[in-house]
Amino acid sequence: MDRNFITIGCALCFTTCGLASVAHAAESASTVFEDVAAIKLQPVDDTVLANQTGKGLAGDIISGVVVNLLSQWQLPNGATAVASGALAIVTNTLNQASAQFNSSASVTGPTGPSGNGANRNASASGGQNVNVNGVSQITQVAGNGNLGTNQALIDFNASPGSLTDGSYNNATSAAASNANGSVKASVSLANGGISIALQTPGGSATQTIAPASAQQAGMIAQLLQIAGNNQQVANQLQLHLQTQPMSASMLRQMGVLQALQNSVRR
Repeated sequence: MDRNFITIGCALCFTTCGLASVAHAAESASTVFEDVAAIKLQPVDDTVLANQTGKGLAGDIISGVVVNLLSQWQLPNGATAVASGALAIVTNTLNQASAQFNSSASVTGPTGPSGNGANRNASASGGQNVNVNGVSQITQVAGNGNLGTNQALIDFNASPGSLTDGSYNNATSAAASNANGSVKASVSLANGGISIALQTPGGSATQTIAPASAQQAGMIAQLLQIAGNNQQVANQLQLHLQTQPMSASMLRQMGVLQALQNSVRR
């Protein structure tokens, strides 16, 4: 089993527990990505998050991690670019971790003559040079009638089924493009990280997950750069975390520890 998968899982746990945020930029309503707007947030209490500090996969708390990445771009002529990646890491009863990965990319269309909406006089740049520890969501739009959505959803205490359902092709990369190479979609797992990229005449969309290193903490970055008109774009990240059930004896031990800590503070 590739240790890179475990590294990613731990980096996700340390970096993103309890965070769910959305950056939305639009100049007109959309009917294409209606599922993106149906955002569900699960609040996580501070006392729960406090117990997760320093706990990673195969540790005391987290027993399973599933991350799903999806980027979609639809041009006004109906051409679409889609790239997705899924990573599942679960532990068995012996606390041994196993990992599966799935990747896919596709480019279709166009389906009509309305043009790709590219605007040669518009530009959106600079966001790709931003380096933020933790989670960053950047949306840059230059044009009219565009919809761009960055979504990060964290599901804490996911059910066991959500950690094992789905098919995995264990392909660490996938890529697709149209005939002239003007629309591209790609996803890859390399160097302990995951990256998704869409390139179109109307701009680009990327998602990046990089594990912690000696130089920086772990990073999750969602970036949309739209330089055109009537583009509809979405970055979606879903993180499912499953915790190990605590026995009665473990709860008693934690209660005693908290009592001792409170006594020392007083």
